[in-house]
Amino acid sequence: MKGWVTLVALHAVTIMHAMALIVVVYGTLQAFLLAARAMLRGSRVRHFDTGYVQYARWLITGLTFQLAADIVETSVAPSWDSIGQLAAIAAIRAFVNYFLERDIKEHSREGDASNQ
Repeated sequence: MKGWVTLVALHAVTIMHAMALIVVVYGTLQAFLLAARAMLRGSRVRHFDTGYVQYARWLITGLTFQLAADIVETSVAPSWDSIGQLAAIAAIRAFVNYFLERDIKEHSREGDASNQ
């Protein structure tokens, strides 16, 4: 039974990493195209800010998928070394997520203020 669960978990980890990769690549391509379009049209800074916020959302989603994959991977073969690595990765991702979320909220407040 344990071998079967481990096999399923390892396949799930591979799928979750692939999902994270797809999300980040898609978000990166979208951000690149928005930035290129804004540069070619001579758009204002606001268009770059909107593109950045959209990109931040894609990155947060990708990071969340990667963290989930790391949690599943560690759960099937928990060693103190892997738990320590997971804790470090989770802390780094939480730090990055915090600043991305803060930027998104700040951009949202600025947008609400300019619409009034």
